Amino acid sequence: MDGIQSVIPLNHEAATDDKSLLSDVIRQALAEEIATGLLKPGTPLDEQQIATRFGASRTPVREALRQLAVTGMVDIRPRRGVTVAMMTAERIMDMFETTAEVEAMCVRLATYRISPVERSQLQEMQDASAEWVRRSDINAYDDFNRQFHEAIYRATHNQFMVEQAIGIRARLAAFRRTQLRKGDRLIKSHEEHGQILQAMARGDGDEAARCMRAHMLNASCALTSYIQEMQLA
Repeated sequence: MDGIQSVIPLNHEAATDDKSLLSDVIRQALAEEIATGLLKPGTPLDEQQIATRFGASRTPVREALRQLAVTGMVDIRPRRGVTVAMMTAERIMDMFETTAEVEAMCVRLATYRISPVERSQLQEMQDASAEWVRRSDINAYDDFNRQFHEAIYRATHNQFMVEQAIGIRARLAAFRRTQLRKGDRLIKSHEEHGQILQAMARGDGDEAARCMRAHMLNASCALTSYIQEMQLA
């Protein structure tokens, strides 16, 4: 239970008046603590203790835990409570590897099917994200990152593929967010997005897929390195 007291600093001053926003704050805090190993697999998560920590009622806590259960980060069992799921480093890396292949497939197809409007929107998103990189604003960049990748999924014009890619991405969302905390990862991520867009602009689907695969595996390496640093701190 001690792990629940370890707080990764988050700005949630305006959240206390909005249960929906507060549940997101709680979810993100717990997700990052699970992703970095501060909350170990099997750790029980007590609703009342978490509510006290965040100055909240149990309602947003319950919603946050439900969302974490959907992504597989916690287990909710009737009459046995909530515990941190058994998410090993090997499983996380397997998930990143799988996601890399799915996203590579998406960007390859998107390269050949993307419309001029969609291409322009992607580039505008990329250009705007430079400001979040300059500010080292992980929250804003993480939101952009999700939108950027989902825009590529939609550019495949294959709805089933979009649904599958979003579903897989959701399982890794917390880990993808956490890897952005590693050193210059924000800068590198932005550069890698640019390389993907350049390959797409040339109509080179195979190169775009290669860049996307490398982008995801680089994220995996950054996460591993960040977790190791946190464990040694």
